[in-house]
Amino acid sequence: MRRSFGRPFYFDFFEIHDKIVQRGFQQIIMIPEIQIFLLAMTPIGELRAAIPLGLIFYKLNPATVYFLSVSGNIFAVLLLLAFLGAFSRWTSRNSLFNWFFSRTRKNHYNKVNKYGLYLLPFFVAIPLPATGGWTASFIASVFGVPFKKSFPLISLGVLVAGLIVLFLTQAGLSIEKNFGWQILIGIALISGVVYWLYKKQ
Repeated sequence: MRRSFGRPFYFDFFEIHDKIVQRGFQQIIMIPEIQIFLLAMTPIGELRAAIPLGLIFYKLNPATVYFLSVSGNIFAVLLLLAFLGAFSRWTSRNSLFNWFFSRTRKNHYNKVNKYGLYLLPFFVAIPLPATGGWTASFIASVFGVPFKKSFPLISLGVLVAGLIVLFLTQAGLSIEKNFGWQILIGIALISGVVYWLYKKQ
């Protein structure tokens, strides 16, 4: 399914349905759209990996990629917020998990104390390493933010992050097409150095 701008993106989901019906269960995981959705659910990939995968490697419709990636990420957030509380109580006697939750509280206490609940959408919306729906869900769980407040705020951040990653990926494709991959790699390296210097301050 190639990228298409000449028809509504929801037409693509009829094709996804046909693929699922035509293939066996074991082959469903190989469908590009399913891979994008599942990658967006992972703690390392999330939107930062799912959207580039769909646009660069599978060349799908940008609106379809955005919808699948955001849906997968939000679904992961829903599961995390629903079960993290029970999970933390179940693992309360495990020193490793106690260390992890204590470290999360220590690392983000000042920010949560300063910005309150508004930290969650901004924390998710900026697609940088160690940010995203997973980390925000852990923060919400550790600080006892109710589901009815944390889920809408984190979901809002996911929607904004998806737009940012979509724009950056499209911009990268345009730069590579017009100026070559060398310029694109140079920009990526400079951006990485600037971010590293910022974190060192």
